[in-house]
Amino acid sequence: MPSGHDRTGFPSGQDACLQMFNLETPDRLGFLEAKTIVHCMRTNANVELDAGTKTFASGLLPDLIAALRRSRKGDLVAVISGDPSIGPELEAWCRFTRNSLVDIAVEEGRTRWVLRYGEAREDLGGDRPVGSRLWLYTNFDCNLSCDYCCVRSSPKAPRRALGIERVRRIAIEAAELGVSEIFVTGGEPFMLPDIGEILAACAAAAPTTLLTNGMLFAGRRLETLRSLPRERVTLQISLDSPTPERHESHRGKGTWARTRKGIERARAEGFRVRLAATVSTDAEAEEFRSFLDAHHVSEENRVIRRIALRGSATQGIALARADLVPEVTITAEGVFWHPVGAEDSDLLVSREIFPLAESFAAVRGAFDREYEHQRRLAMIFNCA
Repeated sequence: MPSGHDRTGFPSGQDACLQMFNLETPDRLGFLEAKTIVHCMRTNANVELDAGTKTFASGLLPDLIAALRRSRKGDLVAVISGDPSIGPELEAWCRFTRNSLVDIAVEEGRTRWVLRYGEAREDLGGDRPVGSRLWLYTNFDCNLSCDYCCVRSSPKAPRRALGIERVRRIAIEAAELGVSEIFVTGGEPFMLPDIGEILAACAAAAPTTLLTNGMLFAGRRLETLRSLPRERVTLQISLDSPTPERHESHRGKGTWARTRKGIERARAEGFRVRLAATVSTDAEAEEFRSFLDAHHVSEENRVIRRIALRGSATQGIALARADLVPEVTITAEGVFWHPVGAEDSDLLVSREIFPLAESFAAVRGAFDREYEHQRRLAMIFNCA
């Protein structure tokens, strides 16, 4: 280990910390609000550190490093203090050490910050140009109340519809900007009476994938499904496990069989169907892969992702902005950095959607500043 660093790889001592904070203040990345995500539910942490009256200048740093030494990579560490002014320093320290600040909440007059120990994992979409994929949240109401929904959709959630007129304009401008894929999600998009028009507008602009639970393909909704252009629309249907128990523990009794029926219906109608599983562990992921292999589902028609600690989830992978290669996401509330946090202020880029070119430029600019900051950090850590 180089001189001046401890076993965690951090510069040793408070002097190093104070020297760090004389560096240029980290960019705010052009986001509307420089806030971390605020959950409706308390985020559980592996370690709780009560800072008392300590700050980075008066002993908090050694306590924080000691807490991380007791932790494993990926663990969540909560720092609690009655002094909200330590927040910017904690955020800067997290960036400097390549940990991620993933949550902030105020409880009884004290602030509770939660950071994830360990460098941000690589995103497999890192080689995809920013702006090539566009996500639209058409609505937030849903026929299900999944316990890990990253945007808290449910039958009781306000619809907050994007609306056909905005979608038409978005589709026209997206085509001019060279968007290569459009993803339409919710909520459950088939709750909307005009979902057929929405999908037709999107498919005219770019190949379109509709994310759905597949449970509403009946009556007029089935007629809407049949009206869609098969060569331009893919259905991504959520199925979380090979058998009902795990799927229904998240989504509700009877949902597994109805989803399987929806998959069969979509295939029978001639649509390309992509199966998407949201899983808790690597073992669950491997089990689902084996299931898909047995049913001859090709790699391009499968999505297996871990639960994200956002929205309704009380456990899962804690994701911060730095963990996510941006995918421009539009809701009725504005433009967001990524679909996994399309309700959260830390991922809000702009309240203004139009002109779409400016929204794309804002996301690209924020992304460039994020990685310019990472390049500066790499220089800071030169050891010889």
